[in-house]
Amino acid sequence: MTMIDPLFDLTGKVALVTGGSRGLGLEMVRAFAAHGADVIIASRKLENCEAVAQEVRAMGRRAMAHAAHVGRWDEIDGLIEAAYAEFGRVDILVNNAGMSPRMPSHEVTEALYDSVFNLNIKGPFRLASQIGKRMFDGDGGAIINVSSTAGVMPIPEVVPYGCAKAALNSLSLSLAHEYGPKVRVNTLSAGPFLTDIAKAWDPRRREKARNALGRPGQPHEVVTSALYLASPASSYVTGTLLRVDGGIW
Repeated sequence: MTMIDPLFDLTGKVALVTGGSRGLGLEMVRAFAAHGADVIIASRKLENCEAVAQEVRAMGRRAMAHAAHVGRWDEIDGLIEAAYAEFGRVDILVNNAGMSPRMPSHEVTEALYDSVFNLNIKGPFRLASQIGKRMFDGDGGAIINVSSTAGVMPIPEVVPYGCAKAALNSLSLSLAHEYGPKVRVNTLSAGPFLTDIAKAWDPRRREKARNALGRPGQPHEVVTSALYLASPASSYVTGTLLRVDGGIW
């Protein structure tokens, strides 16, 4: 049996990951389970969540698949109730679900604007505030809000997305103070990663990036940062923004 470093030991913990059926969320689910956590996988398509849940169960961990649109509060509340009914607690919350089509700002419709904000900040606010309060009333926990470089630097044609992610960055800091010291809340600011979304990129963009490392990240390269923020290794870290972007500029 492989020994787990005590600093990254999640044995006995329950992690809820939105957007957990693919991309960075999937990598986090696998990593949390490999380090001892039981996992709740949430995304829009139940069959995709269940496939990941089966993978987690094969690792000897408990897993629950739940379909939910993270931009809708009624579905978020249903996810929370289902999670607590099944496990009785959530120790780690990862607000990972989020995306936006690339579009010139003058072409953005009100419906698209609202959709982007619902998914990237309205939903994460609801999840983090409701679960954060339960963590605070219980044994504490860790919340990771997955943001983007678009929230800290100008990126044309994804302006509503960048605004929503900037708000998410602010949310982390505010909730870290509201629910501290029992709940740690941090932001993982992701740069370009070769997830499913990257299949639509220009081939040159899949090979090169405007960062210090000169390339996009592989999905598994998010794992150590997520484990750090979720585990005892970061026990004195809260309200911070960790950039995982290869040194983008």
